[in-house]
Amino acid sequence: MNSNLFITFEGPEGAGKTTVIQKIAERLAEKNIDVLATREPGGIEIAEKIRTIILNPAHTAMDERTEALLYAAARSQHYFEKVRPALDAGKLVICDRFIDSSLAYQGYARGIGIDEVLSINEFAIGKKLPDMTILFDIAPEVGLARIYATGNREVNRLDVESLPFHQKVHEGYLLLVERYPERIRMVNADQDIDSVVEEVWSLLLKAIQ
Repeated sequence: MNSNLFITFEGPEGAGKTTVIQKIAERLAEKNIDVLATREPGGIEIAEKIRTIILNPAHTAMDERTEALLYAAARSQHYFEKVRPALDAGKLVICDRFIDSSLAYQGYARGIGIDEVLSINEFAIGKKLPDMTILFDIAPEVGLARIYATGNREVNRLDVESLPFHQKVHEGYLLLVERYPERIRMVNADQDIDSVVEEVWSLLLKAIQ
């Protein structure tokens, strides 16, 4: 069994990643697997402060390149301060968003270029990609409707972007599936939460075993 893995969770807004990660982390702990659950942007003090700048709905004047660089800066600090030490200690690390978010949101949807944003992030994290990425696939309009229906989630600067922007993000993720087929696994996020958890759990067990 190999539980010393770095596994990331990706998907459009409102896909349910955070809820599933909490449930998966509980299951892993019940099986006595040493797991660290964390998130991006954030996870540690410096990155959380950068998060407040990036996602503040009032910061509409932020240039897309500034946005991409701030995400990369937060990612670098988070990775080297929290993720890398946990992996070195033999832990299983599961992370809510990582490099693929930047490739889909800033690289593709913002139009900076996937390769350009990849280059920035390779510098930031030393070209480290996850061992496996689980992509929560859901139509953008469904995910956004979930956010506004529940009302118990922070509404950030990305949530209030136009539907065409979120559709571009979705397209970007699908392009990444084609680019990294050996790493990215898709789950249907447009189903009840228990079914999503079971799909994700099955993928995790295969990776660990």
